[in-house]
Amino acid sequence: MKHLLIAACAVFYALAAHATVTASEKEALETYCKPDAERLCKGVGLGGGKMKACLEKNENELSVGCAKALQALKEG
Repeated sequence: MKHLLIAACAVFYALAAHATVTASEKEALETYCKPDAERLCKGVGLGGGKMKACLEKNENELSVGCAKALQALKEG
């Protein structure tokens, strides 16, 4: 359980570390991608973009909100 919480928090910070992420994009990533990371990326190591890569690899399984948040990050 502890690892899941750490991973979920890391999703937000790893994805939000992108230089052009706005406050609203950070909020969207935290809100919409945290559950997807917990569900799809259990055991994925942190750092080096591993969590983002995991979410992108599982793009067909992402919730609509997370997919939109990741797309906004790519476009930014």
